[in-house]
Amino acid sequence: MIKTRKGSASRRTVLKWSLAGLGFAVAAGIPKRLTAQMSSGVKTLTFNADDVGILNFALLLEELEAAFYAFVLKSGKITDPREVEYFTALGSHEAEHVRFLRSVLAENAIFATKDLSFNRPGLDAITRDHDTILKTAVSLEDTGVHAYNGAGPSLKNPTYILAAGSIVSVEARHAVGARALLQRPATEPDSDRAVPDAELVPELNPFKGRPYDELYTPKQIVAIVSSLNLLNNPITGALVA
Repeated sequence: MIKTRKGSASRRTVLKWSLAGLGFAVAAGIPKRLTAQMSSGVKTLTFNADDVGILNFALLLEELEAAFYAFVLKSGKITDPREVEYFTALGSHEAEHVRFLRSVLAENAIFATKDLSFNRPGLDAITRDHDTILKTAVSLEDTGVHAYNGAGPSLKNPTYILAAGSIVSVEARHAVGARALLQRPATEPDSDRAVPDAELVPELNPFKGRPYDELYTPKQIVAIVSSLNLLNNPITGALVA
């Protein structure tokens, strides 16, 4: 259970889990990560509708989350020591997810971190104040769970399935923790979802109405990510068409 301002459990355990052996690498990488620009234009990210495309798409989501938490810590808008501790832990988790997915993909990774061109006005908008930061964290973490679950059924490579499955459960824990910071329920109510019932793909959501997470398609995830205005990179390919 994650400690909130009114809670009684400690976040120190989360921090110890996430920082053990990792140090503060994510904090040290903030300037380079956030100012990464292509010298000869912005790279288009093309995701094919196959295992490699799906895991690269997951990598992009992890890169966005890692960059968000790094920017939050650099912004100085989060000042409560307990919240700083928790956001440091989340940022470290996401940075480790990036490293993990890159190790699994190896030469199949279709972009490097330096290829990502972050939109500074978009970053400023989602980190303009304390409450906006917390709400964005909730949105990103909930979206991550929907994304992994939605793409998971299409994976065929056992190694990729294992990689995705080992991350999605952590993302779900992040979502609960971020919701606790806002005194929200641990589970996402329908009113908070970015994709309404009418737009859910029936084949991916045969159990709607029961206590489970809705599955979003990669195309729906791209729409959510695009609404945050974080990336200058165009996103294309059969996976997200």
